[in-house]
Amino acid sequence: MQEFTANFHDELLNVCRDREIICVDGNAQRGTVQENVRNTDIVSAYSFNTGITIATEACREKSNEIKAVPILIDKIDISGKNITADAMSMQKDIIDKIRNKGGDFLIELKANQRSLRYGVEDKLKEHRPLYSYTEGPELGHGRIETRTYNIYDGLEIIADKEKWDENMTIIEYKSLTIKKSTGVCTSEKRLYVNSLPTTTPRQGAIVRNHWSIESMHSELDVNLLQDKIKRKSSRAARNLDTIQRIVCSIFSTWRGRRKKKADKNKGIAELMRYISMSFSRLIRFLAQK
Repeated sequence: MQEFTANFHDELLNVCRDREIICVDGNAQRGTVQENVRNTDIVSAYSFNTGITIATEACREKSNEIKAVPILIDKIDISGKNITADAMSMQKDIIDKIRNKGGDFLIELKANQRSLRYGVEDKLKEHRPLYSYTEGPELGHGRIETRTYNIYDGLEIIADKEKWDENMTIIEYKSLTIKKSTGVCTSEKRLYVNSLPTTTPRQGAIVRNHWSIESMHSELDVNLLQDKIKRKSSRAARNLDTIQRIVCSIFSTWRGRRKKKADKNKGIAELMRYISMSFSRLIRFLAQK
């Protein structure tokens, strides 16, 4: 899969001309249950800029994402790139590996790092953000959402600085969501740490872009029925996952290389439905250069 996607990755990345964001996250294979009654987990590195899965690593039966993520990072070139991940990756070994390989990181902060999380939360009450900005209100998926990002200097907030080395930036994310059909209003707050300077513009965009890997996992399940396909072994689960990710990469590559604006704006689900309705469309699709 890595060899296949490498043929198109650089080409699509050159088109967007932005600094690449690589999203790292695990996905449970719900169609496969191991002897320990757990689902097989596969951790993937997904390029937001190209829509392609660059590499994957399966968690061993008695292991978890914490041990799989460093192996995954060793498989890819992250120099000069932004790595985004969920709270499971907030580990010193993982952060050190990203830094040593020349990358930057943005990781959500949760209670798995209890002293760090709650220490930061308490300190924020004593400090004013260096700057803040608001996006929205925006209407989408039947909701009206307003997002606010507050940026803080971690040097003044993180207590255990020696453990984490170097300075880090704290991002406080707040959202206010109104469901259009009912008018019900909900709020949410999240904390993120990253290695980028506090002066980096629009850091909230990196926060939002990480959620693209969740959309990709949803596409595997909804469009390719990954969770509904029963497999008897972890090896079979990973083989099927690899094939399905190649399929998604083919569609992402096609969408990125097409010149017609109407085709570029089509989502993967729409492309799959369009092509699956006609054998001649499928042949033309595969014959494109």
